[in-house]
Amino acid sequence: MTATILVVDDEPDLEALVLQKFRRQIREGAVNFVFAHDGIEALQLLEQNPRVDLVVSDIKMPRMDGLSLLQKLQEAEDKKWTIIVSAYGDMSNIRTAMNRGAFDFLTKPIDFTDLEMTIDKTLRHVEMMRELRRRQIQAERAHASLSRYFSPQLASRLAVDVEGTGMEVGRRAVAAIFTDVTGFTAMVERIAPEILGTLLNEYMAGMTDIVFAHDGTVAKVMGDAIHILFNAPGDQPDYATRAIACAHDLNEWAGDFRERWKMRGVNFGITRIGAHAGPALVGNFGGSRFFDYTAHGDTINIAARLEGANKFLGTHLRQRSHRRAGGKLSGAPHRRSHFARAQRTAARL
Repeated sequence: MTATILVVDDEPDLEALVLQKFRRQIREGAVNFVFAHDGIEALQLLEQNPRVDLVVSDIKMPRMDGLSLLQKLQEAEDKKWTIIVSAYGDMSNIRTAMNRGAFDFLTKPIDFTDLEMTIDKTLRHVEMMRELRRRQIQAERAHASLSRYFSPQLASRLAVDVEGTGMEVGRRAVAAIFTDVTGFTAMVERIAPEILGTLLNEYMAGMTDIVFAHDGTVAKVMGDAIHILFNAPGDQPDYATRAIACAHDLNEWAGDFRERWKMRGVNFGITRIGAHAGPALVGNFGGSRFFDYTAHGDTINIAARLEGANKFLGTHLRQRSHRRAGGKLSGAPHRRSHFARAQRTAARL
């Protein structure tokens, strides 16, 4: 990529000298020079050519000197990296220039070998800073996207390297939670859209806040239903314990939410929750165009079926743990017969 350098100096011979000394670099397309004779002309050129990469400016010039130009350049939104040229021994102006944001300085008479080295060093720095900015923008965009699925802490970590450890497809132990709201489809048909929008947004915000508070991953939101994972993508030795604590907090919050809206005349359905821990195939299954971090396998199916079993048993929360889960999914007490019925019902679904 050709770097564009603006040289600002009122000496009439300097333009010819620069073009002569840098003729090889110009011919090879490495650099391109534009010239101005004072600060005012330089600002006009920058307005016409905002893609200038570097400014080399003398200090003493008519109309607007180099120090005033440097101040204007630093006040601009797109700050330009600047090399200041000053008379030998003029340390007062050089210090002022450096304090105002000059990247480097040269003394007159100009040593063109020194000029070439200083320009090369500054352009490398400019490119490095641009690359850092590109990475920052990429990380910010990735963080914005990942924040929809992961807790803020985990999203920040993953945004640095979206394809890092844990995001690739692989088999690992997880805890899965499924939630669903009874009678949601029928409620959609009878409630005004503006009320439904407020209702569902408040519900999802509260539920996902609880998931993120437990460092869980929101794998999917499907209407009123939520699919949650623990121990994926990051390692969580206490993932099963986290999952059950999260499930109970979800159950409690959903109950309070239902009561609040009931007092406002809206009969929001009961939130059913199913949880199970065990091995699953986990990773990004969205192909090259989409990001779809989710899990597949018997563990996920059982969690979904346990959620569905609540419908037949008249319960809110069903849980079952795999022996290798690193913790028991043992939440609110329930009679053994009810739990066995839940397992049999889940197996039939």
